[in-house]
Amino acid sequence: MEAHRQAVATISAAVRQFFARSEPYRIFHGSTNSTRPRTAATGHTRAVDISALRNVLRVDAQRRVALVEPNVPMDRLVAATLPHGLVPPVVMEFPGITAGGGFAGTAAESSSFRHGFFDETVNQVEMVLASGEVVEASPRPDDPRRDLFQGAAGALGTLGITTMMELQLVRARKHVRTTYHRCASVRETVELIRQKADPANADNTHDYVDGILFSKDHGVVVTGTMTDEEPAAAAVQTFSRPRDPWFYLHVQDKTARLPAATAVTEHIPLAEYLFRYDRGGFWVGRSAFSYWPFPFHRWTRWFLDDFLHTRMLYKALHASGQSASYIVQDLALPYATAEAFVDYTADTFGIWPLWLCPLPAPRQPTFHPHQVPGAKLVMAANEASKETSAAAPAQMLNIGLWGRPPAASADRCMALNRDLEHRLAADFGGMKWFYAHAYYDEAEFWNIYDRPAYEALREKYKATSLPSVYDKLRTKAPAATNEKSDWRRRWPFAGVYGLRQAIASKEYLPRTPPWRQ
Repeated sequence: MEAHRQAVATISAAVRQFFARSEPYRIFHGSTNSTRPRTAATGHTRAVDISALRNVLRVDAQRRVALVEPNVPMDRLVAATLPHGLVPPVVMEFPGITAGGGFAGTAAESSSFRHGFFDETVNQVEMVLASGEVVEASPRPDDPRRDLFQGAAGALGTLGITTMMELQLVRARKHVRTTYHRCASVRETVELIRQKADPANADNTHDYVDGILFSKDHGVVVTGTMTDEEPAAAAVQTFSRPRDPWFYLHVQDKTARLPAATAVTEHIPLAEYLFRYDRGGFWVGRSAFSYWPFPFHRWTRWFLDDFLHTRMLYKALHASGQSASYIVQDLALPYATAEAFVDYTADTFGIWPLWLCPLPAPRQPTFHPHQVPGAKLVMAANEASKETSAAAPAQMLNIGLWGRPPAASADRCMALNRDLEHRLAADFGGMKWFYAHAYYDEAEFWNIYDRPAYEALREKYKATSLPSVYDKLRTKAPAATNEKSDWRRRWPFAGVYGLRQAIASKEYLPRTPPWRQ
């Protein structure tokens, strides 16, 4: 703890100097899981480096809490808690996502229908405010800084720098008994996932619920329940080794020939389940096989495995500058408009599969996705169903839209993103995650989010000298260059540079996950 206190004192002193000079600065974390173009802060004279805050400081098995610094990634967090028979209740699916990123951004997973967003599993945070003052804040009703805790969750570090947090833990089990429920339509898949995640459903004993739409007539709802059952060895499936299948391909194969409304079950070791989407980055990694002339089958996936984990995929994506030619967006919207939204994405983007994840209603005010009032299709759906329950519209469905549209270019993807942003709020009553490309104009953005409440917090905690949420997330339009004449964007130069930088980062090491060592 002494090393932590010294590190925080150094950060506080640097921030205090910037504040005294009314000088803006950047925060260097050392890693990112955002797909927006990066602006490196390391070595910058106006940067505060917090990359050394990457330690699990303590695991208290009796209280079931862990004290962690913000740059602790999910795989190291799980590796630290499992020996105590404990696990965080919400673990983001990519091993490199950090605890601080989960708090400052919007982070939800297949256990969130039960436990809420990641920040709702945090008991307390230590923060360095924009003035350099070091404070603690919690969601407890008697905490005078409760508003700071709630406002900082999802606000992208624009109210201060998180330097430590106390996380809740729950009892871990050896396996997750995983069931794949085959559905024959989008409507059936959406309705089943809503039922499986419904808190009012007395039969709902699952720990995890999510889903995959492979097409309009092939959907799968995945439910998982932690268990200490010891199945036969042949009934245990893993996903982290090079010869293992990618999870989504495994689910597709297991359910392709199943009749609708039937299911198949298997057991997955707990940590394998938590990070089941790492290899292939859900399915976005498959696009690398379109960029390079490699066949896509299990032998090439085995041979190229080092390059196909999410840490390496992110390094290559940012170094190559290819993110502008992809649609990588997480959207949350009411169940009532989910089917119509899938129809829209199928017609407009032509991207499959889609990921589905049920979400609870977040506390207000918040930057976490919640229903936008007055959306056209929401009002029509509520009118058609004579909806009177206030609770039902509050539940949301996260839809992951990730892939490369046909004939994609940076300009084309920007136009598609703009259309998506507008229609998501105006028609479907939804909001998007902040990690991705965002092209809102300022008035449009603040028409969706609660600016007065946010600005009041920035005034109260002296954070007006920091960039706002809008300043941090807005993606500038690509420079007006001719893509055909700019050799740096042409195949194969962008890809070669991205691969080179990914290899140089050594993010593929260690090859054995820390929770398996």
